[in-house]
Formats: sequence, C-alpha cells, structure tokens
Amino acid sequence: MTPPPTGPLKGIRIVDLTAVVLGAFAAQTLGELGADIVKVEAPGGPAVGGDIMRWAGDTPAGPASGLAPMFMMLNRNKRSVALDLKSSAGHVALAALLKTADVFLANRPASALARLNLSYEQVKAIKPDIVYVNAPGYGSAGPYGDFPAYDELIQAGSGGADMMPRTYEGTPPRYLPTLIADKTVGMYLAQAALAGVIHKLRTGEGQSIEVPMLECMTYFNLSENLYGHSFDPPLGKYGYVRIHTPHRRPYRTSDGWIAISPYSDRNWRDFFALVGREGEFLADERFATYQKRIKNIDVLYAMMEEMTLQKTSQEWFEACAAKNIPCMHVRRFEELTDDPHLKTVGLFEKRRHSVAGGIQDVRHPVTYSRTPAAWHREQPVLGAHTREVLSEAGLTADDIDRLAADGAFG
Repeated sequence: MTPPPTGPLKGIRIVDLTAVVLGAFAAQTLGELGADIVKVEAPGGPAVGGDIMRWAGDTPAGPASGLAPMFMMLNRNKRSVALDLKSSAGHVALAALLKTADVFLANRPASALARLNLSYEQVKAIKPDIVYVNAPGYGSAGPYGDFPAYDELIQAGSGGADMMPRTYEGTPPRYLPTLIADKTVGMYLAQAALAGVIHKLRTGEGQSIEVPMLECMTYFNLSENLYGHSFDPPLGKYGYVRIHTPHRRPYRTSDGWIAISPYSDRNWRDFFALVGREGEFLADERFATYQKRIKNIDVLYAMMEEMTLQKTSQEWFEACAAKNIPCMHVRRFEELTDDPHLKTVGLFEKRRHSVAGGIQDVRHPVTYSRTPAAWHREQPVLGAHTREVLSEAGLTADDIDRLAADGAFG
C-alpha cells in the first residue's frame, strides 16, 4: 500500500511535462515535499516512448522495463501517464488533467510548447489560475530563445567551461564532470514553482514563470566570479582569487588525501601550530590579516601542501577536529554509503521496488520538524497510472476507452 504524502505541498497537483535531468530533478524535489506529480510521457518502447532516461543504463528489471539507473534516481514520488500529444485525443486527455492541476511544469523552448498547443495562453484558457513554469535553455526574449540546450552547452555559454583554464594555466576549456547546469537549474525550477504556488494561495492568481538555463547558470557562476567587475568602472579582474588557484584542492597526506580549509585568524594559527610552525606564521606579515592572506593565498596553500605530508589522513582529521579547523575526509563515491555521519543521519535507504527489485535510494536531504519530506511512491513504469489519474480527473471508464480507441495513449 502506498503511504500518503506528508510534506508541505500535500494537496498540490503538478502536471509534469519535463524529462531527462533538469525537470525530473525539480519535479522529484516537489514530489518529495508532498506534491502529486503527474508525469506525462509519450507512449512507446525503449528509446521511443517515455522519458529518455528510462533507457539509459542497465537494470535488473530488463531493458524493456524503462527503469534504468538515472530514471530511478530522479523519478520517485511520481505517477506516469502515457499520452500521445500528437493526437487530438491525447490533448483532450491532457486538458482533463490540466483542469485539476495547480502547476504545469515543462522544460522546452517556448516555441516548441506553442507547436504542441501548450503555450501559456493556451494552457491558461483551460485552467485560468494555472501556475505555468517552464525552464527552456535560453530566455524566450533573446536571440537564442529557440535553440535546443543540454548541460554541456549551458556550462559552455555561462562561463563554466572557463573555470579550469583560469585555475590551471594551459588547460583547455572543459566541462565539470557532473550535470551541474541541469541540477542547479532544476533547483531554480523547483523554487520558481514554489513561489508561484505561494502567490496563487495568497491571491488566487496563476502566472507564467520562465526559468532559462543560461541566465540561471550565468547568475550562479558570477555570484563570486564577477569579483573585480562588481563595480563600474572595474577595480580588478574577473574571478575570486581564493578559488582560482591551482593549490586549492585536497592535499596529499602520508597515506592518502585530506581537505583542510583554515579560514579565520585562529584557524590558520592553530593549523601552523599542529606542525610546530606557529611562530613562522605569526611573524610573516603577508598573512597578518584576511585581506593579506587572500592576496597571498597561493603561498599559503603551497605551504599547506608541504605540511600535510607529515601526518596520515586520519591524524589530520582528528587533529583539526580537536582545534575546530574546518577539515573533511576525501571520499570516493564507493565510500559514501559507509561514511559514519551519512550512515547515522540515514541518508541512504535500501528499498524493494515491485518491478526492479532491490534498490539503493538517497533520501531527500532536508529535514522538516512538522512537514517531513518523504518517499511515498515508487518510480513508475511507463503509463502505469494513466487510467487512475484520468479517472480522478472526472473521466468515466467509457470516456477513457473512447480516448484509447482514438489514439490518446498511442
């Protein structure tokens, strides 16, 4: 039996036309907070129907199940409805769903949604108070508005691929080896949907909200990297000095690696004291103030690289913890499930999926004292809830059968 949602969004229904990572990440977050997520997907088999992430990777349920690893990590707490939106019957079914929705979620260029007869004005005509939230690659008012977008393109266009060359001289532009744009903009998308829901609850009004990837990631990247150009005229270069140094990285120890980030005057003094060099630190005028340390951060970090070789990783962790110097283990992915802190807080959860069998989940990371975010529905097989959700929208069994005969479900 599926447990009821417990989060603060309980009772909010979201019709979700997103796919891949960005939108799926946002919708899952909203589902973990209690929203009823109705994921609308195209019907069909592997690499043809449904969210493309259904088919990305091996699964114990078999390739036709549509329960590949990335889909499993991004699509719990959702119901799947399979609709052919190229058919008029599919649009009739979608209109029935939209009439019951608080939020419409998408991640396509505005022009692509208009071609599907799903522009804001068209959806508003079906549900006047809809909160319509779309995350295209680029803002619709700009010259890139109709361009397709993926994480790599947004990293490139927002300055993300410029970070490594700024840090390591001679390094060509490269992407960060994580879907940083998809996941970051996914959080902006969830935030925008929440803001729209709050406004609707206060005023009864819906609205159109656009969450463009390029603009979001440019804002994100420049929050610290506008730096000297934060003023007009500029006072210096782009890039926060402390982070664009090749010495800002985990440090090698006598048996591995450690991350140490002294920050305050006391942190730095205590760190040097751990290797008997406190006097040297205090006597060096280059390190006397925060401002001076920032200007000479390369020197400080290079000295740290020499000093950390004197102890094991565990010795550094314990010594820094005793002095309240910011410090952390350098974990490989394979080690995370055994981290004592993450085990204690219960971040990892093993579950049984009705089709895929045993699965490893990572729970929602935020804790709420009154309205806990929670798992309440397993990742859906494609189209598993089509009839259920349409019935909830007020269609009879005969209505649904007629839609099926007319090609609404492929």
